[in-house]
Amino acid sequence: MIEYKEIRSEFIEEAYKIYEENQWESYLNDKDKLNRSFENSLYIVGAFEDNRLVGFVRCVGDAEYILYVQDLIVKPEYQRKGIGKELMRLVSEAFPAIRQFVLITDSDDVTSNEFYQAIGMSRDCNGYPINAYFRVQSKEE
Repeated sequence: MIEYKEIRSEFIEEAYKIYEENQWESYLNDKDKLNRSFENSLYIVGAFEDNRLVGFVRCVGDAEYILYVQDLIVKPEYQRKGIGKELMRLVSEAFPAIRQFVLITDSDDVTSNEFYQAIGMSRDCNGYPINAYFRVQSKEE
């Protein structure tokens, strides 16, 4: 049975392994930085089976106007079992009055895009008049 609880960096080693299993390479270069990112997050909920972390959602934001889902990740062998959906439900439940609930995923990641649309997220901002701008920091900067 999967249990859910709020976590912090005390599970950083298990989280690191989940990133590694999913080949999220950008998280694997600096464990200290990853640890700080967990400590500075607004909200992190882990999914556990037999006291072992099998997935989590990590959010940043101000808890009033904006909540950004930074990571939603589940061990590959636990995917498609409703864990991601439940993690997102718990986030929505924890922040019911948030004005902007935001996440970004790769446009060519069919599985992620289908999942987010299936749980009610919209790609077109539901008519909300916005543009998105991104600046990727180079390693030299």
